[in-house]
Amino acid sequence: MTKLQDILYRVHLKQVKGSTDITVSGIQIDSRKLESGNVFVAIKGVLSDGHMFIEKAIASGATAIVCETMPSSLQEGITYLQVADSQEAVAYMAHQFYDEPSLKIKLVGVTGTNGKTTIATVLFKLFTRLGYKCGLVSTVQNQIGDEVIPSTHTTPDAVSLNALLKQMADAGCSHVFMECSSHAIHQYRITGLQFTGALFSNITHDHLDYHKTFEEYIRVKKSFFDHLPASAFAISNADDKRGEVMLQNTQASKYMYSLKTVAAFKGKILENALTGLVMTVNDKEVHFRLIGEFNAYNLLAVYGAAVCLGEDSEKVLTALSMLSGAEGRFDYVISSGLIIGITDYAHTPDALENVLMTIKKLRKGHEQIITVVGCGGDRDKTKRPVMAQAACDLSDRVILTSDNPRTEEPEAILKDMEAGLSSSARRKYISIVDRKEAIRTAVSYAGPEDIILVAGKGHEKYQDIKGVKYPFDDKQVLQEMFAALNK
Repeated sequence: MTKLQDILYRVHLKQVKGSTDITVSGIQIDSRKLESGNVFVAIKGVLSDGHMFIEKAIASGATAIVCETMPSSLQEGITYLQVADSQEAVAYMAHQFYDEPSLKIKLVGVTGTNGKTTIATVLFKLFTRLGYKCGLVSTVQNQIGDEVIPSTHTTPDAVSLNALLKQMADAGCSHVFMECSSHAIHQYRITGLQFTGALFSNITHDHLDYHKTFEEYIRVKKSFFDHLPASAFAISNADDKRGEVMLQNTQASKYMYSLKTVAAFKGKILENALTGLVMTVNDKEVHFRLIGEFNAYNLLAVYGAAVCLGEDSEKVLTALSMLSGAEGRFDYVISSGLIIGITDYAHTPDALENVLMTIKKLRKGHEQIITVVGCGGDRDKTKRPVMAQAACDLSDRVILTSDNPRTEEPEAILKDMEAGLSSSARRKYISIVDRKEAIRTAVSYAGPEDIILVAGKGHEKYQDIKGVKYPFDDKQVLQEMFAALNK
């Protein structure tokens, strides 16, 4: 049994009322999930304040309360711990409660705007192929060896994450590869974890609805590297203008990867086609199944991490050449009429530009590029007109449509997107709110060897509308439309 006093290591306590020499059965940040003997940590969230549920938590069996503001009346027999920051406190407590799981595995974190999922997923596949039992924490799914666990966030909350890492360690995983989102870093979800290594992909405008400024977004990403121990390795993208900045203050061993300059992990693209990439990696020529320049960067990051983890470079490149990427990342199907359909998670202007530039480079002649794209509701509104303009600049035809409107009206989101279009762009686009109808229209526009990009949702199997997640799979809809062409 775990004593409360034993899980308070590194927690910044301001005030304690009651005994810490009590047994605790678990930690909860959601008062609805409380069981007898749990510690309830009251967190001031974006949508609600956990301090409002302290009395309910005690009624549900909580024996200890962690809070930033002490309640006006304290109940007899309950331990109250006042802390400076509840999110930071629960991260340290969860790591101790679950027996410091990150110390029992080699934990590698991946951060950046684009590429996190592909890098983490390919690392998981690579080390599995190299004979290790691995864990994966990603936007698409969490995985313990062959067991797939659905994912709800890019990075789970601190309690769920430490419980998952313990599960992975107990199952015999030697390596765990994890996406570290800016939200997770800022909200202390990964605080207290011991990372063996960390990777930076790139940074472009995203999540400004949350971070408010681009400078703050950069600062949060950088803080991940600032807190790495000297025993860790840190790998960054030399070709991103903030790649070196990310590693400025880290104690970890520093490495860079690049396609354009001298770096520890240097690549050069020799051939980029729908059959994959041919490139040199540190002067060794390799054929990869992944497609596009952005994946060349992802592959260099993966290669660098594998070498830093002590793997033989020849074996790593051989195994990497056999691997595919993550679901919903440049995922393509070809109709019997030779129309190429690509689904991709690109939901930032930079990601969309990268995918469309890759498609343009893959064109043999004058095939049409037809793009179906929308923007999510309740998210950064500033990128909406930029996304629409980028789609029109790099496509022959564009259909603006609904993505995950969430609580917003999809028509209002489309108006925001349309507002940024130049006069030449306005001649290229139409708006169709219904996403399925938009994909159907794109297919009807296409002829042999034309390329349809359906962007924004990638691996997602739903559309989030007014709090309800309706089943929707871009790739499946595209395949259905292709099949209908043959009837």
